[in-house]
Amino acid sequence: MDLSALAARNPEYWRLAAAIRALTLDAVAASNSGHAGMPIGMADVATVLFDRHLRFDPAAPQWPDRDRFILSAGHGSMLLYSVLHLTGYADMTIEQIRNFRQWGAITAGHPEYGHVAGVETTTGPLGQGIANSVGFAIAEEHLRARFGAKAMDHHTWVMAGDGCLMEGISHEAIALAGRQRLGRLIVLWDNNGITIDGQVSIADITDQIGRFTAAGWHVQAVDGHDPEVIDAAMTAAKSDPRPSMIACHTHIGLGHAAQDTSKAHGALTDAAQNAAAKAAWGWTSGPFDVPADIKARWEQMGRRGHAARQEWEARMATLPPARQRAFEEAFTSELPRSLTTRMRAFRKQAAADAPKVATRKASEMVLEVINRTLPETMGGSADLTGSNNTLTHGLGTFAPEDRKGRYIHYGIREHGMAAAMNGLALHGGIRPYGGTFLCFTDYARPAMRLSALMGAPVIYVMTHDSIGLGEDGPTHQPVEHLAMLRATPNMLVLRPADTVETAEAWELALAQRNRPTVLALSRQNLPAVRRQHSSANLSARGAYVLAEAEGRRQVILMATGSEVQIALAARDTLQAAGIGTRVVSVPSMELFLEQDEAWRRRVLPGGPVRVAIEAGVRLGWDRLLTGERGREAKAGFIGMHGFGASAPDTVLYEKFGITADATVAQARALLG
Repeated sequence: MDLSALAARNPEYWRLAAAIRALTLDAVAASNSGHAGMPIGMADVATVLFDRHLRFDPAAPQWPDRDRFILSAGHGSMLLYSVLHLTGYADMTIEQIRNFRQWGAITAGHPEYGHVAGVETTTGPLGQGIANSVGFAIAEEHLRARFGAKAMDHHTWVMAGDGCLMEGISHEAIALAGRQRLGRLIVLWDNNGITIDGQVSIADITDQIGRFTAAGWHVQAVDGHDPEVIDAAMTAAKSDPRPSMIACHTHIGLGHAAQDTSKAHGALTDAAQNAAAKAAWGWTSGPFDVPADIKARWEQMGRRGHAARQEWEARMATLPPARQRAFEEAFTSELPRSLTTRMRAFRKQAAADAPKVATRKASEMVLEVINRTLPETMGGSADLTGSNNTLTHGLGTFAPEDRKGRYIHYGIREHGMAAAMNGLALHGGIRPYGGTFLCFTDYARPAMRLSALMGAPVIYVMTHDSIGLGEDGPTHQPVEHLAMLRATPNMLVLRPADTVETAEAWELALAQRNRPTVLALSRQNLPAVRRQHSSANLSARGAYVLAEAEGRRQVILMATGSEVQIALAARDTLQAAGIGTRVVSVPSMELFLEQDEAWRRRVLPGGPVRVAIEAGVRLGWDRLLTGERGREAKAGFIGMHGFGASAPDTVLYEKFGITADATVAQARALLG
């Protein structure tokens, strides 16, 4: 392909874009792995974006009012790493580029949040970035309404590929963004028509322009290698009140022997072909060598952002002092002392009143306190508001007509909701929570895993947490889900037993800075098990003694959530028979296992037989059943061994043997 006509369109930009292309080829060749085609194909679009439109400051990468750039097609990470290096981000040195995809380098195969300044979210699982962007854009709209345009006035830009748009989550995200008229959201679609298996058409004939249009987006189609046309489209997108998609027709691997083929998607490592591609781009420098004039021109783009940030700081200084403090508090995520006071008062009253309510209802009661005290919270539900109990008085609905509203109707889009909440959390200034049924974590799972991987403090309100939901049956009854969530690294799972423990769980969730929290809550009413007020948060240590043995301790019963009442009933029977029985409430295995050995042995000492009770599968419980040194042989489990069934909850507990009588029988059998 003759590239001279493309280069002639804007010779300066052609050389600037060639720097991205050359660094990409060098890094991929050095690591003998990676994805070169997308960065090479989208280099012209990136050059226009960073030079003429994106507001950023490499010297202050956490500037709250910066534009957010999200590389949803995360396999093209070298595009982002190249631009970060070229524009002057201090941590993205040429050595990091040289060590692309190597141990200890910040230049991971796919961009990872927290590793690199300028990486706004972890991408790579296709579609996640475009779905995250909806949360980023919602955060910008809401914070602009709350604090004013002087404080918050930026855009969210996304580069997405064909694969991102094929993933089902993209439909959820696109539809939600269109409904919310997120006019500060602009998606740049790398329309190159190629995937790993070949041409897109072998698997998909979707009219993407028609699809976005139908969802309420402003749509344009441009030549992705014509800088002036790209610039005009970006300018038009910023002035339209709808979210915008710009379909950028590009050539994957432009100028390389693999151009316009599936081979270009991956690692282009042939030395002769790479040399020929560089020659076609007019690039004469050696590997990892960027001419000084080109580097200086890229750095000029970064300095332009420095001036924009200083202008923002001057505007912020004109805001009333109270608003400035509120803005700072929102972005530092510090909890106000008033929340601690009010939550302690709530727990004290709950212990005195001893309400018999479902923990989902208890959660709503707690949220009334939290949302009244903490203006940064934004709640929502995947079309289950009345079941999840996630809406409180005065919260208001976030909508085009009310950007100050703090409740989001996500629709039946669990995956899109979870991904958007990641964006809300990562943007800053927002504390997101959202609800669905625990069983439907299956739909949200990929985004929840990324919450944990990124350390995003999203709060998942997962109700209907067991067979206790009753008649809806096994399609809706989670049995393996608690085990799956607990097996996820950096995921905090809390399953409270009553209103007091639910309040403690919310306190712990809000205190998290570097991990998400799942609150597993019951549909059915539960009796109060904590009737004595404690100023300390007992759930904070994961497990604690709820009822001590009378006489010689022979049995320890462990339980979570709705099964704690079963453990207490079994204890009554065992104690009546002269068998000393301790009951341990275990609201969080993760927190308990994080405690020192002395605490763990104090709560679960060796000697007594152990029985765990939970209306889920056993997987994961053996860490507590086997003892500190793995030698506790006499242990049992009362729970589920298969799927549930459709019947009233009391019938199901009886039929599946999750009862006090069954617990007593197992304890007696273990005692011999």
